[in-house]
Amino acid sequence: MQEISTKPYLLRALYEWCTDNGFTPHIAVRVDNHTRVPRQFVRDGEIVLNISFDATSQLQMGNELIEFHARFSGKSHKIEVPVANVLAIYARENGQGMAFPVEAPAGDADDVLPSAQDEHEDVPMNAVEAAPQDPGADDIAASTPEKGDDSAAKGGKGHLKIVK
Repeated sequence: MQEISTKPYLLRALYEWCTDNGFTPHIAVRVDNHTRVPRQFVRDGEIVLNISFDATSQLQMGNELIEFHARFSGKSHKIEVPVANVLAIYARENGQGMAFPVEAPAGDADDVLPSAQDEHEDVPMNAVEAAPQDPGADDIAASTPEKGDDSAAKGGKGHLKIVK
């Protein structure tokens, strides 16, 4: 019997820790042909997603896939992220969280599956946070971490730890 990875359990635990402490959990994701996100918000093959209760609807964090509905520029999208593609999870407010080893890409960012544009009215407006280089643009739907910024958080307080 093959051993199940600890990664999905750590993701759920850190999500719960963020939520219990009033922090906003974010995930940094490597985008490939198995990742379903709005393509226009992908930068350098990555996207950072706000996965807080207020920013998502029907969030399910399984052992293989993280799924939820979120709004990008006012349009509802079904998001599907393979757990293997999650690069990090952290609290936006203080950068505390955990980074994971980068696995070999399974596909190209150019081969991203198109996102469904479902019409869900109960999905909050701000699914993801503004880009770090433009902190005043609160209504921008997606952001990417800057090169060399392991914390991927505003303020630059990196406390991420790589787990194997």
